[in-house]
Amino acid sequence: MSYDYIIVGAGSAGCILANRLSESGRHSVLLLEAGERDASFWFKVPVGFTKTYYNRRYNWMYYSEPEAQLADRKLYCPRGKVVGGSGSINAMVYVRGQRSDYDDWANAGNPGWAYDDVLPYFRKLETHAAGTTDPQHHGSTGPIHITSMKADVHPIVHEFLKGCGQLNLPRTDDFNGARFEGAGIYDLNTKHGERCSSSFAYLRPALGRANLTLRSGVLVRRVTFDGTRATGVVVAGEHGDETLVAAREVILAAGAVDTPKLLQLSGVGDPSLLARRRVPLVHALPAVGRNLQDHLCVSFYFKANRPTLNDEMGTLIGKMKIGLRYLLTKRGPLAMSVNQAGGFFRGTDDAQEPNLQLYFNPLSYRIPKSDRASIKPEPYSGFLIAFNPCRPTSRGTIELASNRAEDAAKIHINALTTQKDLDEAVQGSKVIRALMRAPALKSMTVEEISPGPQVDSDEAMLQYFREQSGSIYHLCGSCAMGPDAATSVVDASLRVHGLQALRIVDASVFPNITSGNINAPTMMVAEKGADLILADALHGDRTGTQAGERETVAH
Repeated sequence: MSYDYIIVGAGSAGCILANRLSESGRHSVLLLEAGERDASFWFKVPVGFTKTYYNRRYNWMYYSEPEAQLADRKLYCPRGKVVGGSGSINAMVYVRGQRSDYDDWANAGNPGWAYDDVLPYFRKLETHAAGTTDPQHHGSTGPIHITSMKADVHPIVHEFLKGCGQLNLPRTDDFNGARFEGAGIYDLNTKHGERCSSSFAYLRPALGRANLTLRSGVLVRRVTFDGTRATGVVVAGEHGDETLVAAREVILAAGAVDTPKLLQLSGVGDPSLLARRRVPLVHALPAVGRNLQDHLCVSFYFKANRPTLNDEMGTLIGKMKIGLRYLLTKRGPLAMSVNQAGGFFRGTDDAQEPNLQLYFNPLSYRIPKSDRASIKPEPYSGFLIAFNPCRPTSRGTIELASNRAEDAAKIHINALTTQKDLDEAVQGSKVIRALMRAPALKSMTVEEISPGPQVDSDEAMLQYFREQSGSIYHLCGSCAMGPDAATSVVDASLRVHGLQALRIVDASVFPNITSGNINAPTMMVAEKGADLILADALHGDRTGTQAGERETVAH
């Protein structure tokens, strides 16, 4: 079978690409997904992510290699194995990041990716309540609906915000608007109380098109090449492998773990690694799998002297009331994220910009390791505050474990390997401790459960971070965008260096991680990536060659 475009991965980026590339009707598009369709009721319910957190049916459930700086622990790295990808199983906090994140992309040699360049794509993808009142920053007609939780947050959220004010920390009404820095209530990508993933918003409305084909439950083994030109992919089939042909381009959108893995399986990467894994070399590109970044987060648990969501979600009657409210009104805790508020703050007085992100949860909970898991509140009135540094400078790798597509890649996050990251792990802990001394929060707190008052020195706080922090599931950067093929994988048009008809459009192309949750930036990359691909199609470029190598094909 032959298609104009073959997209590997129906995740947050792949679903957007499938819609945009098939929109005109001029191009045939095949979207391939290893997981199954997102048909379960729990993909609609915002808090339904807890049902997929440890469910291998919908989740790859990856783990990192032992992290030397994190007490040799293996960090859990859930990845969506379902149409919609990780955008179908995440907590839906919608944050673009700050201006400098994208200006740094452009300054690294990627023209067209500065904040002012990408802002139109953020506006394009969203329908936001502020789209009519603040059109400079927000869209009003995009597929992804953005909802504020302000009307329904738990009462103790306002105590958190009051406490931030008592410390003279700034306040913002819109993390994605004119002011990024400060405390506030998070936006979610939900619509009428249901998750608004790119699968629901982009893919489903497009599936009736004759020129768009979705094949789920299909594992891609490798990309095929004719010399240095990508020609298609090989997929695993019930009766043996099948080769699918791409007349224009192959587009990898399998995410920060599986996109570099697929390149390496296809013979594109570090020659020494490929030789060790017995993969024939197609093209030497040593940066494949390098530059991996993630946000590491740690939580502080507190016991409260007043009711919290623990009291509502910790009893059968409470759960029934919450469930009934959701079914009747599509409102309440089930329609929201557990991360109801938070903020972006500076960890030191001399910080040039916010370098810490905080999350305030009006409950304290665990998620048991079970494929039927759901939130398990602590058996007391409680809440938690978590933080992660915004722009860690440690860099990790993704490496093939074998030459089999069925085997998970080796994930080396390589956390806390720079002094900046060590310093910020302590800074975040100090910010939380300072907040808890604010009258509003102090007056509602019985005690700090974890880490506890005995953890009171910089060394002890850093050790707590080493022993208790975990990935917050923002893996990115492993096929970074840049001008130099020695240190990056794709150019500013998202074309793989030195190859033709092969692009990458997902979070793996981030040169540096953004300040905040990365689902919104990933969707922006897909919207912009689709425009780049269609511009080449309009100008007759079938090869996907890089600037200076372009061939014109007559039609």
